[in-house]
Amino acid sequence: MRILVWHVHGGWMDAFVRGPHEYLIPTNAERDAWGLGRGGRDWPDSAVEIDPADVAAAEVDVVVVQRVEERELARRLLGGREVPVVVVEHNAPRIDVPNSLHPFRDCDDLTIAHVTHWNALMWDCGTTRTTVIEHGVVDPGPLYTGSLDRFGVVINEPVRRNRVVGTDLLPRFAAVAPVDVWGMGTERLPELGFGDGVVALGDVPSDPMHAALAERRAYVHPNRWTSLGLSLIEAMHMAMPVLVLATTDASRTVPAEAGAIATDVEELVRASRTLLEDPDEARRRGAVAREAVLARHALGRYLADWDALLDDVVTRGGRTNRAAGAALEGSLG
Repeated sequence: MRILVWHVHGGWMDAFVRGPHEYLIPTNAERDAWGLGRGGRDWPDSAVEIDPADVAAAEVDVVVVQRVEERELARRLLGGREVPVVVVEHNAPRIDVPNSLHPFRDCDDLTIAHVTHWNALMWDCGTTRTTVIEHGVVDPGPLYTGSLDRFGVVINEPVRRNRVVGTDLLPRFAAVAPVDVWGMGTERLPELGFGDGVVALGDVPSDPMHAALAERRAYVHPNRWTSLGLSLIEAMHMAMPVLVLATTDASRTVPAEAGAIATDVEELVRASRTLLEDPDEARRRGAVAREAVLARHALGRYLADWDALLDDVVTRGGRTNRAAGAALEGSLG
C-alpha cells in the first residue's frame, strides 16, 4: 500500500520505512519540520519524497500522523479525500497525569497506535480505537567491546529537557568514570557546569556513533519521563550492559541481569562500578541485554505488527466508505 507519512522522528522512521510498502514523505525546498523528506538518511528506495502539491493527485491508502497538526494538513493536501488515519503516539503525557486527555480522544475515524503500553495506560483516549506497537529497530549487530573505561549515553536536547531525560543525574555516574554524551543539542552541556566528567560529543550519524558507543563499558539510560528510548534499545542490540532508571515502560524491556534497573540512582551507580571493575561481568550482562531485546524489539516483529494494523485500518476504511456510499444511494433512491 501507499502511506503518507511525515519525517518527524528519525529513529522511528528508520524502522518504519523498512516494510513492504511505499512511503510518501512530504518534502519542501526549506527541508524544514514540515518537509524534511528523507533527510539524507540511507533508506530503501520505497521511501519516496513527494511535493506537498502533488499529494492531491497521488494514490494514498492510509495516512500515518505523528503530530496533531498533521491531521488537518493531510486533509487539505488530499483535497478532502477520506483516507484512513493512524496516529502514532510517541510520548507519555506531560500535563495532569494520570488524567491527561489525548488530543484525539473520542474520535471514531482514526486509530491511535501507542509505542509503549505505558503510554496507552497513561493517556485517556476515551472511545478512540487504540493499540500498542512496541518499538523495533534495525539491528546494528553485537558491536560491543567495552574497551574504554567510560560510559555512554544518547540524549537529544539534554539542556532544554534536563530533568525529563535525567541530564542532571549524569554527574553521579561521572564520579565513577567519564560519561560521553551524543545527541542533538549536546554542545550546550557546558552551560550546566558539570565539569570534565560529562563530555559532549555532538549529533553524530548512527553508524559511527554506534561503533564509538560500543567501545564504552556500559550504556546509561537516565530518562525519568519519556517513552522507551530507541537509543536504549539500540544499545541492547549491540550487546551493551545497560544502567536504566526503572521508569515508564523500561521494566518490560530490561531484565535486571542486563546490567541494572532501579529507581534508586545509587543502586545504578554501584552497578556502574561493578561493570567498570569487571569487564567479563559487563560482557555477560551485555549478552543478556541483546538476547532480551531481540525477543521483544526485533525489526521483523515490529514490521509484522504494523502490517497487521495497516491492513486492518484500510479494510475498515473500505467498509466505512462502502456503507456511506450505500446510505447515500438509499437517500437518493
